[in-house]
Amino acid sequence: MGAGPSGHRSLADQLRSWPDERLQRLLAERLDLATPAPHDFGQLASRAAVRNSIARALDGLTRGELSVLDALVVAGQTTDSELAATVHAGEGYAAATLVRLRDLAVAWDSPEGLRALSGVGDAMAGGPDAGVSGLRPRSAAPRPAAEIAEALATLPPDARRLLDHVIAEGGTARSGTVRVGVRPEDAESPAELLVALRLLVPGGSLLPGLLVVPGEVGLVVRGGRTTTDPVDVPPAVASEERSPRLAASAALGAATDVVRRVGLLLEGWGVRPAAALRTTGLGVRELRATAAQLQVPEPEAALLVELAHEAGLAASRADADGNPVWVPTSAFDTWAELPVAERWAALARAWLSSPRLPSLVGERGPDQKPWNALTPELSAAGMPEAKAMALAVLADLPDGHGLAAGTGLPSLVARVAWERPRRPRTRPDLVAWAVAEAAVLGLTGADVLAPYARALLDGADPAPVLAELLPPPVDHVLVQADLTAVAPGPLEPDLARRLQQVADVDSHGAGTVYRFTADSVRRALDAGWTAAELHAFVLAASRTPVPQPLSYLIDDVVRSFGRLRVGLASSFVRSEDEAALAALVNDSKAAGLGLQRIAPTVVVSSLPIDVLLPRLRELGLAPVVEGPDGVVRVGAPDSLRARTPRTREPADAARTAARTAAQVTAAVAALREGDEAARNRPASASTPGGGVLSALRDAIERRGAVLIGFTDNQGVVSERTVRPLVVEGGQLTAFDADAAEDDPDAERRYAVHRISRVIPVG
Repeated sequence: MGAGPSGHRSLADQLRSWPDERLQRLLAERLDLATPAPHDFGQLASRAAVRNSIARALDGLTRGELSVLDALVVAGQTTDSELAATVHAGEGYAAATLVRLRDLAVAWDSPEGLRALSGVGDAMAGGPDAGVSGLRPRSAAPRPAAEIAEALATLPPDARRLLDHVIAEGGTARSGTVRVGVRPEDAESPAELLVALRLLVPGGSLLPGLLVVPGEVGLVVRGGRTTTDPVDVPPAVASEERSPRLAASAALGAATDVVRRVGLLLEGWGVRPAAALRTTGLGVRELRATAAQLQVPEPEAALLVELAHEAGLAASRADADGNPVWVPTSAFDTWAELPVAERWAALARAWLSSPRLPSLVGERGPDQKPWNALTPELSAAGMPEAKAMALAVLADLPDGHGLAAGTGLPSLVARVAWERPRRPRTRPDLVAWAVAEAAVLGLTGADVLAPYARALLDGADPAPVLAELLPPPVDHVLVQADLTAVAPGPLEPDLARRLQQVADVDSHGAGTVYRFTADSVRRALDAGWTAAELHAFVLAASRTPVPQPLSYLIDDVVRSFGRLRVGLASSFVRSEDEAALAALVNDSKAAGLGLQRIAPTVVVSSLPIDVLLPRLRELGLAPVVEGPDGVVRVGAPDSLRARTPRTREPADAARTAARTAAQVTAAVAALREGDEAARNRPASASTPGGGVLSALRDAIERRGAVLIGFTDNQGVVSERTVRPLVVEGGQLTAFDADAAEDDPDAERRYAVHRISRVIPVG
């Protein structure tokens, strides 16, 4: 998809010739070019040449695509067929990649041939994946291959070995004490000889203190290819076949467990909020208590806490004393009523888009202090992409295959690094954490991607797929004579919630086992249940006859429940059973309660009621709270709730896509209108005001000279003929033609805001 024999005068002209659909694709992939909408194509081309914008565009390219672009930087300007001959890849790969590079506006067709955007070479040389192009002095044109071959032929063996070593190690080497500017006959070391023959050049301001192999030199050394290995072959992912039944069972078990544990976590926080740190994080002690409550290791507890927060189900608020605490949000009550599959889908979507790093909780940061869960700083912008890419690679594995033991994860990291080589150095850690967290959430089982996870990655609703795999919820339990109740499957939400009030969870799995104890029955009575309601609930929930031991247990606890009544004195204990009260006062275990009998049926205590009540229960008693009016106070405590943060509302992918499409369409319309307005303006040789940047970047792409009107520090306006090289940070770096007589490589810097006009020369 070239531009024809004559090419385009500038990148702005090439963009102007594109149809609206192609412009929309460009702005959709490089959204920073459309924010705010550019006034005309000159401004669009100027934005596209900004180094930060180029770097963002390059960050989305694979190693193979970067290698093709790198070959274009080496060639300077060329044709598609000539470039394809230098790229070590299969037939058609270079041509297809060049289409993408043109669509991203990082390459364009000039009258002299195809060339990379002027800032691409610098952006690649300064990035984490510099490629093979190296650097070339700005004043130097590409050297002929015959001249380089002649210089290589004259090298002594030690200098050639040094050059080959530098190329094999990435094309850069430390300059050390090597002298620059010496003649070949004056060179005192192999390195100085390579510098003298321009087979190594200084890295300049981009790579200070380094010597770099110019791209055309590397091209000759490799026999006309930019790389020794094919660039279009991604690393293979080591995988092995897994039992489908084992993988599905592991994934479903993890998915249901994460839903259940998040529910237990937030129900507990609703009654007993977790104290928040000053930084709004969760303290180490609170995390340990959470891990003990959920019966999971602390790293997994940190993941569940972060997951609840990212899903908008937990937030911080002030308690009655004004201290910040973590509690469920109002959205939790709605979430808890949903089916298991829909609850899991909400958690999975929140995890997939979350930048949080729960795997770092407990590790020490740069200040040697441990990271806490829910700390705002514990996040990385690249984490969502690492999750999506790792799962996408797993989705490409053959059906029934998962990561191979031992070699699977390193090969997955290598594959993701090939897909995005310019991403941060922490990418291996991010990918490893993503794989581990996906297993906890049930997205994978035995490192095999679950079917509902594929739906999630495709943007579809995973809940229906997961619901088909989950056993249907049951509305009954099997009560046994050993005071246990077995749930033969996932219980309906209302039944599970009520059963947890009257029984303790004994074990989890495909069939959850609940155990009735005196404490669990007393907990139900404290929540406001009556004896008749307890018997009726057990009878209705059980498909087996209610065993006699359970009926006796309920009756025994009910008989002792409320025999003692606790109130505020500091606190008091009252009972109509004088013998029971006397036994309590004389009990040696109650010596620390500060009890004093003031009447046959009344005992006062020096302990406050919130301390006395649990201490009496530890003695095996079942006291209830009595109000000032003598009425017994039973019932579940009010659960605390926080307002659901607006930023935690689930993102609507369709709405986001529609908003982006509308923004891009409006930007293209603004471009066409600005172009029409510019066409109708009177022609002028100079470019004033806001067009200075566009004119300078246009000159950089054309590699042409311009006449600039410049105001110096003394306020004197002068005109200089310059060849612009780089516009960055409000500064123009250019060759000053007026100073070329004294220094042919004279680079000068001009503050852009001091340039009043730009006039093309020639």
